[in-house]
Amino acid sequence: MAAAASSASRSRRVKQNDASAPRLRIRVYAYEHRLLDISVKQILDTAVRHDAQVVGPVPLPTTIKRYTVNRAPFIHKDAREQFEMRIHRRLIEIVNPQQKAVEALTGLTLPTGVHIDVSMMGA
Repeated sequence: MAAAASSASRSRRVKQNDASAPRLRIRVYAYEHRLLDISVKQILDTAVRHDAQVVGPVPLPTTIKRYTVNRAPFIHKDAREQFEMRIHRRLIEIVNPQQKAVEALTGLTLPTGVHIDVSMMGA
């Protein structure tokens, strides 16, 4: 019983140390989910190749923007069309990023239509 309690406290300590470690938080978003998944896989392969500890990819909620427009230019308000844009997002965190991994990620060429936000947490 004491061994189980000590291992639980040990795992808590590891998580606390992990939380205070610097993290590179990468948010990737695109309109096409297939293109997004290919880009995320490319980022993960690059990070793992440079021995980085990776958390994710975590799928974030898809943002849906809807636009309603009239079909007719003058009257007939009942005739409308709806268009929507879906923005798919993923979150990747790299714990204790090494300089080589950061340089490799900055030199990465991603497809057009994939956007990235990078921020450093707990530095």
